[in-house]
Amino acid sequence: QVQLVESGGGLVQAGGSLRLSCVASGRTFSSGAMAWFRQAPGKEREFVVAIKWSGSSTYYADSVKGRFTISRDNAKNTVNLQMNSLKPEDTAVYYCAASETIRVVTITRPGTYAYWGQGTQVTVSS
Repeated sequence: QVQLVESGGGLVQAGGSLRLSCVASGRTFSSGAMAWFRQAPGKEREFVVAIKWSGSSTYYADSVKGRFTISRDNAKNTVNLQMNSLKPEDTAVYYCAASETIRVVTITRPGTYAYWGQGTQVTVSS
């Protein structure tokens, strides 16, 4: 049974930084991708960033390009999200998601991912 566990959320002032981590257990991912989505109150779940488990391909939402950086540690089955220059509009619950197979054309869609974490709250105050 695959489990994804996020950590690292919290409260930060605008302009600050946070680092989220997601640890996958239950299987070792060697293909597919892992992604971060976020959901603010009253809004739909939104794609943030994804990274393939093999190679170096990453995919960012325009809203976070240049501010957020995703990285992975295959040996630890872990993906990290470094978030810098945070803005109040980044406030949301952040979810880690994983898929064992991936197509680039669908990498931003929540339905692509079979496994989800429980979410971690990120709050950015102005």
